[in-house]
Amino acid sequence: MGKYKKIIMIKDTNTGNRTSRIYDLFLNSLRERGLEDDVQVVRVADINFYNKGVVARILPDNITYVKIEESDIDRIVRISIVKDDTVKDLLVDPKDKQMRIVLRNCGIIDPESIDDYLKFDGYKGLKKVLEENNRDKVIEELKISGLCGRGGGGFPTWMKWNFAKSQQTDTKFIICNGDEGDPGAYMDRSVLEGDPHSVIEGMIIAAFAIGAKKGYLYIRAEYPLAISRVEMAIEQAHQKGLLGKNILGTDFSFDLGIRLGAGAFVCGEETALIASIEGKRGCPSPRPPYPTINGLWGKPTVINNVETLANIAQILLNGGKRFSNIGTEKCAGTKVFALTGKVKNSSLIEIPMGITLKEIIYDIGGGVLNNKKIKAVQTGGPSGGVIPEEFFDTCIDYEGLQKLGSIMGSGGMIVMDEDDCMVDIAKFYLKFCVDESCGKCAPCRIGGKQMLDLLTDISEGRASCDHVDQLKRISKAMQKASLCGLGQTASNPVLTTLKYFEEEYKEHIVDRRCKSGKCELLFIYEIIEDKCKHCGLCQKKCPVDAIDGDRDNGFMINQEKCVKCGQCFDVCKFEAISR
Repeated sequence: MGKYKKIIMIKDTNTGNRTSRIYDLFLNSLRERGLEDDVQVVRVADINFYNKGVVARILPDNITYVKIEESDIDRIVRISIVKDDTVKDLLVDPKDKQMRIVLRNCGIIDPESIDDYLKFDGYKGLKKVLEENNRDKVIEELKISGLCGRGGGGFPTWMKWNFAKSQQTDTKFIICNGDEGDPGAYMDRSVLEGDPHSVIEGMIIAAFAIGAKKGYLYIRAEYPLAISRVEMAIEQAHQKGLLGKNILGTDFSFDLGIRLGAGAFVCGEETALIASIEGKRGCPSPRPPYPTINGLWGKPTVINNVETLANIAQILLNGGKRFSNIGTEKCAGTKVFALTGKVKNSSLIEIPMGITLKEIIYDIGGGVLNNKKIKAVQTGGPSGGVIPEEFFDTCIDYEGLQKLGSIMGSGGMIVMDEDDCMVDIAKFYLKFCVDESCGKCAPCRIGGKQMLDLLTDISEGRASCDHVDQLKRISKAMQKASLCGLGQTASNPVLTTLKYFEEEYKEHIVDRRCKSGKCELLFIYEIIEDKCKHCGLCQKKCPVDAIDGDRDNGFMINQEKCVKCGQCFDVCKFEAISR
């Protein structure tokens, strides 16, 4: 907060056009009351609300007002700033259920300024840890917090740190896993670009706790802005005495380097990531031994992902108990998701563990695009599963999603509507895993390709009912025998779509039809005589002259000529063409 008693953060969440005007009005109202030196007004890039008009958040009270008009400015200052009360009719609807810990500074501070980070309690967690100088207490606070790895595994963070701490050796390492590879995922990227110091502070605290002197941030080379800002943050931390020798005047020394990933999805797995940093091909190794005992260059190594590390400073600063009170008894804290797909408000969200899928999709996401019927949600990326609407009351935690055959993963969440084909979805994710397999173990290398071939047969009308049985058998073999998590979980999208959308598979196999029209070889365009108005627009638009007839006698699609481009379907205003 610096010299200011309060901060007013503002943003026009609709068009952005009114932000400057509202900013000026707030400043004028504060000046009239002589409060310009006590209250700072900040225009922010992101305030975590969408389509809510002008939004203002007042810190440290954490009061959020939405749909603010110019006439509301004066009473906000008069009531919220002067009287320390709330303007109740402008308060955010309680349905907005997000809570920011990991994303607390993203869009609020200048990510290229360490001074901005310091104003918002930056490095206070590290300072507290070094002043107390008690490694056991750090790990105990993490244990109390209940923080589990946010990279997908969900392993207790304190336990991982404790394993590494107990190893008797002079050389240990901390690695930040920023190799985000899930389709549609951008959680880690947003944190590294928007608040790099939060990750660096978490790594320094982790290093102190286990006794490491060197750490690496492993970041995808496709994230040039993230890399640039992390490099800048490391240099700034050195200048402030927060990295290097004798940090903050103590006898603790620690330094950081950056290593770039070449975009291999499998390098998100710990042992493959270590191999990549060592200059080897990014392939997983059998475990045990685990990296906490035998990791980078054979030394004890703790690997945490970006989101996990961004939680650390807040936990150590405010105490593990406060963090454990968020979420559920078995699953504490918050989780960041990239909410995408057929949802009205695609966005990066951070929610407390325990809220339901329905609350995320409708209360935060605003529902389905074009008011179509929702079909399913896919969580956990290529390793996750597809969850149908009937289970949307499921609470977001590791156990709840696992019971449905899915996982939380690193935080991908894709909404699907009635136009999505579940066979096509399963094929898409499996193809991704086949392409990304390192090929080291046969169950993943061979089994994945066999499953993809079976799904291709189903989507192209060459399948029999035996294809489904084969998919299930190969899936189980891959789960049991694959070397790493990629192969063990690659079949999840297939198994969940088979379980919850079996009728859709039967439709493809028995009827040779794909209602959604995604499997092009399994649908045909036909003109419905009762609906056709004989306008002839479909015939004019057909690029291959596949529509015979005239306006007097009507039209018919010649199936031998039809290339299934969909032009006729798109231009018909009377819904007279079916597929």
